[in-house]
Amino acid sequence: MESQRLAIKGRVIEMTDSLLQERLAEVHDTPERPRCLCVPGGVEMYVARHRQFVVKRMPESGHTHHPSCPSYAPEVQQSGLGELLGEAVLETEPGRVELRVDFPWTRRRGRGVVLGEPQDVADVAVPQRRMSLRALLHFLFERAGFNRWSPAMAGKRNQGVLRKYLLEAAEDVTVKDLPLGERLYVPETFSESGKAEAAQRRREKLAVLRPREGQCPLAVVIGEFKSSEATLHGQRIWIRHMPDAPLLIATGSWNRIERVFGPLFEARDADSRHAVRLILIALIRARREYTYEIDAASMMLTSAQWIPVEGVHELPMIDALIAQERRFIKPMRYDARSAAAFPNALLLDAGSLPIPLHVISTYMNPEERSMKEKAISTGNREAWLWLTDQSMPAFPTIVGRG
Repeated sequence: MESQRLAIKGRVIEMTDSLLQERLAEVHDTPERPRCLCVPGGVEMYVARHRQFVVKRMPESGHTHHPSCPSYAPEVQQSGLGELLGEAVLETEPGRVELRVDFPWTRRRGRGVVLGEPQDVADVAVPQRRMSLRALLHFLFERAGFNRWSPAMAGKRNQGVLRKYLLEAAEDVTVKDLPLGERLYVPETFSESGKAEAAQRRREKLAVLRPREGQCPLAVVIGEFKSSEATLHGQRIWIRHMPDAPLLIATGSWNRIERVFGPLFEARDADSRHAVRLILIALIRARREYTYEIDAASMMLTSAQWIPVEGVHELPMIDALIAQERRFIKPMRYDARSAAAFPNALLLDAGSLPIPLHVISTYMNPEERSMKEKAISTGNREAWLWLTDQSMPAFPTIVGRG
């Protein structure tokens, strides 16, 4: 299923219909709601307005759509989002999301750290769950749809598409009462002829980093890691499509990043025929005018098509699904301790319910293997399983929606 049919005020209309905008305008800001007709009886939707009217699913209703429907989303318990929803991820109203994060938007100049605790404690606050930079990266990739694949997407993902949909994913999202889009930078596709104009737009966007009233604002950069370069004063970090603006970081800090994310760096050098990308999300501040320094960072591995993966062991399955023109979703880890508890993918074109696909790598440690085996045994549907030291079994047969 590539498009949707909607029921609006008793009339059925295709999402590709030229009159769609007119029909959506009739019900925008009214109690009337369109219904997606992917299942008998339909599923209630709502109408939002950005540059034009768009139809979006109601909160926590994604799993009630047919798996082949573009509005389908798995139940939150099938990914790391389930641990964050309601505490770190709050949908304040349909389409508007507040994120509670564990990183700041500003650093105060010259402020010392207060050691110890006050002698007179009136109460003790219960810690609230907050999402990390990695979880923010996963949230944006999922909201932008890059963890979802259908055959129509083949050949249509590039830096320009990545930038467009990540920025759109940040719309109507607030972090610490600030619109996320104001603090998010994703590089434009580099071109020699347009590099001066693109650089000027970058400088204008990152002008938000200018210190004010003793505080240094921070911003988020998301891009594909290219390389690092040692200098006398630290490291330059190069992101693809930003060849004229490296991110700076102290050598010791970069060494820690390389240790923490060692398996991801190693994946780029793996003896595999499956291409990978290494995505960097960095919290940055201005060291001086137009000089950007990394304050914190996280990383994520993706396939060549920008589909997030947990490791090289998932790539043969992902590439086989794409080659066979299957539809699937890749559940995201977010801040879960391990991704082993979740399906490695959910197959969307094999019937009225998604089929979990699981991969057991021979390099899994015993704890992860135990978690994976438990996830397979307790699932409510028969799962597909591939042991990586054996031949990959055939995927379940495609079933039409009927």
